[in-house]
Amino acid sequence: MNEQQIPAAFDRDHFATRHIGPRDVRTGVEAAADGTPGDVVRMLAVLGQPSLDALVDAAIPASIREHAPLDLPAARTETEVTADLRRIAAKNVVKTQMIGLGYYGTTTPAVIRRNVLESPGWYTSYTPYQAEISQGRLEALLNFQTVVEDLTGLAIANASLLDEATAVAEAVALMFRAHKTGSKGARGAAGGTVVLDAELFPQTLAVTQGRSDAAGLHVVVADLTDGLPDVEGDLVGVVLQQSGTSGVVRDLRPLVAAAKERGALVTVAADLLALTVLVSPGELGADVSVGSAQRFGVPLFYGGPHAAFMAVRSGLERSLPGRLVGVSLDADGAPAYRLALQTREQHIRRERATSNICTAQALLAIVASMYAVYHGPRGLRAIAERVHDRAVALAAGARAAGLTVVHDTFFDTVRLHVPGRAAALVAAACDAGINLYAPDADHVQASCDETTTPETIATLLGVLTGSTPADAAADGALPAWALRSTEYLTHPVFSAHRSETSMLRYLRALSDKDLALDRTMIPLGSCTMKLNATVEMEPISWPELADVHPFVPADQATGYRELVETLEGWLAEITGYAGVSVQPNAGSQGEFAGLLAIRGYHRSRGDEGRDVVLIPASAHGTNAASAALAGLRVVVVATAEDGSIELDDLRAKLDQHGPQVAGIMITYPSTHGVYEAHVRDVCALVHDAGGQVYIDGANLNALVGLARPGRFGGDVSHLNLHKTFCIPHGGGGPGVGPVAVADHLVPFLPGNPLDGAASAGVPVSAAPYGSAGILPISYAYVALMGPDGLTAATEGAVLSANYLAARLREHFPVLYAGPGGLVAHECILDLRDITKRTGVTAEDVAKRLMDYGFHAPTLAFPVPGTLMVEPTESEDLAELDRFVDAMVAIRGEIDAVEQGRWVVEESPLRGAPHTAGALLSGDWDKAYSREEAAAVVGQDGRATARAATKYWPPVRRVDGAYGDRNLVCACPPVESFAD
Repeated sequence: MNEQQIPAAFDRDHFATRHIGPRDVRTGVEAAADGTPGDVVRMLAVLGQPSLDALVDAAIPASIREHAPLDLPAARTETEVTADLRRIAAKNVVKTQMIGLGYYGTTTPAVIRRNVLESPGWYTSYTPYQAEISQGRLEALLNFQTVVEDLTGLAIANASLLDEATAVAEAVALMFRAHKTGSKGARGAAGGTVVLDAELFPQTLAVTQGRSDAAGLHVVVADLTDGLPDVEGDLVGVVLQQSGTSGVVRDLRPLVAAAKERGALVTVAADLLALTVLVSPGELGADVSVGSAQRFGVPLFYGGPHAAFMAVRSGLERSLPGRLVGVSLDADGAPAYRLALQTREQHIRRERATSNICTAQALLAIVASMYAVYHGPRGLRAIAERVHDRAVALAAGARAAGLTVVHDTFFDTVRLHVPGRAAALVAAACDAGINLYAPDADHVQASCDETTTPETIATLLGVLTGSTPADAAADGALPAWALRSTEYLTHPVFSAHRSETSMLRYLRALSDKDLALDRTMIPLGSCTMKLNATVEMEPISWPELADVHPFVPADQATGYRELVETLEGWLAEITGYAGVSVQPNAGSQGEFAGLLAIRGYHRSRGDEGRDVVLIPASAHGTNAASAALAGLRVVVVATAEDGSIELDDLRAKLDQHGPQVAGIMITYPSTHGVYEAHVRDVCALVHDAGGQVYIDGANLNALVGLARPGRFGGDVSHLNLHKTFCIPHGGGGPGVGPVAVADHLVPFLPGNPLDGAASAGVPVSAAPYGSAGILPISYAYVALMGPDGLTAATEGAVLSANYLAARLREHFPVLYAGPGGLVAHECILDLRDITKRTGVTAEDVAKRLMDYGFHAPTLAFPVPGTLMVEPTESEDLAELDRFVDAMVAIRGEIDAVEQGRWVVEESPLRGAPHTAGALLSGDWDKAYSREEAAAVVGQDGRATARAATKYWPPVRRVDGAYGDRNLVCACPPVESFAD
């Protein structure tokens, strides 16, 4: 390695020196003062490569390699980037937000903001697929489910969805699946019609109609004032908004009864805060309830991220999309949490999927759940009553001044009839520091929330009436039919933590149960668990970014617009595409948006018959799920033994389907962690057949600065900002999945959900810019790294993955590799032969790694019986070596089983993980010692784990089958498992 290989900008003040783990990949230090070789030199020696450039040249096909630097601003320091973001944020104008439409001001308790939203113990954790080291976040998500179940009055709720609009769309699909009708409509979808209440929020209608059209589900929007309309075919379902977009609260019982009489299912979109005083959807007879938990302490964030919810009655739980936390038992019979009914994970079902949900909004659901724990049932009801009282005071003052209040029964939103004056009143209120909403020229409305004060109401009445408001009798008691009569949040957790001391300790106790990136490497293949630097995270809590409503006038969000447009431009440069939209609020939604763009393009050219999408057998399962939801037929293309696309089979499929081919979906590098040499050939074959090429950007961390999908054949890609661009996973969300497209697809990027028919692109999220509130994280990352740093990060990821593959190959076969035995940014360890010989499974190794203080690699994907490892560029050499040492020690334990020292069922591998309580038990009857169980010493007596900082799993191995047979998905009574 020589000085010319190290960018001059990489001095010790460069952020990349703290982001990238192996030390001399960016400092230029070849050796320590004592002559010890630097990290990169040592790693390259293991690989037999003379330099980092040589390694990259050998690993990446020359046909796609780019050597020109990215055209991005030079790297800046942390101080400079923070100042830049301060400048951008200052351009936003923060007013009192009374627009409503599903987004409300709220106060995040400081103890929750500091110790959840801003805590790396919570935001750097991964989706809780490995239950034993996820008990804290699982309990928090179970709290969320309990909140939703109690308030909606329904039997079971999921652990969050992406936003309210997509939750309604998911409910529509669920009702079609669950309805008794057997007829089929367009593209194989169930026949009949779902009626959408005209009182649904406008963004909800836009997203639901777009998704339903894509899937061939027939929906109609109707004013339900005079009852349910006649519809085409069977009435499959009805979606009602309990507290409507106009603020009206109606007695929904007659509509629910009429729907039931016609054999339909009913979904009620509800507001969790309102449900502390309003009758629950379950009491109304609803089958499904959906909504947003945003006003439970989650900032506005200019539209997201916010946790949506879905709850269903008994009998529909196996149709519920998304994740579901359940209660089971561990190996000692102790209660333990886990993801229940995991086979419902939609990527497993591929083209048979009913949803493409992959990420959820776990971090935000946890914030909302802790808001409920913090306030308890009485506190929540007090907030709701105060909100209602403010709205009543507003209505009373308006009536006293001679204004017409449209509705007599409302919870938080007051609509006024002001013929021809709506725009003027909105402008006047804006000048007074208050944002209102005008649905048309003759109406204006204001929504009250937790932050609304009497002074706010007085100021607003002064604007609306043109004079100082006089005291007015405020009689706005809700009618008896609207009031809730059932209890909620009766579990002790919602009353046990009234003091901040108790709350703080509860949050700490939960986070201590988990393994997150703040403790250890999380070597998950395909999921890229890299450093989420504190400087990147800090801005999201600034009021100028956190307190902006997504539908404010454009001149109040110029800072956000600058941030979004700049980031979109940077992402376009990095990927080689012409345009980018950050609206998709998850990778799965980015996939969906990309496929809708392809479909829209073909339709615009009159190619209605192009409805086949080719998907390699090795692809991410969400690819097939997204294709099915976009109304496309999936045809599988075979993959070769090395994991690459089988070109002969691709040619055969193109010949077979010809003019029906809409495109192909490929992941690059492949899902198997290899750079496919003939990717340009694949793209050319599909283009010659008239199709488009979708390149899944899940593995972009192996390409940034070295190759661009938009230049080696891609027409569209989605990116995962929560992977390559440092937005943290947060225990399973938030995610952001921007879609990047070539010039001819730009008109089909997602449209603004409030623009209606003015946009050619189908909106895929409720807010125009999706989860805009966390975009400063990726903006900061790109600005801090600069073009050289981003390229070095990719090189570091490739170096680290190949280093691990080389060191582990003699102990665990590496399943796929490219020329010279090199991989991309991840590798697959093949345990299938080991399992045949010894009975030790990949799951045993995954569980045993917990005793060594590691999160497991990706288990059984993309090949059953394997572990997929991705170290990322963020881990230093010491941590990489510690992981290797743990894996080698585990291989020694496997050898001991094979040699007959232990029967596999009585080995530490099958007994893993081991809790401190199990080792302290007086009755130790294992065939191995307590020290071996704890993984602090190996068979040779040498230390194998850091005893002083050892992580102790809180539960033993969880019995998943028991949890599915005995489905409990709410906070269990304390005495439930007393025996």
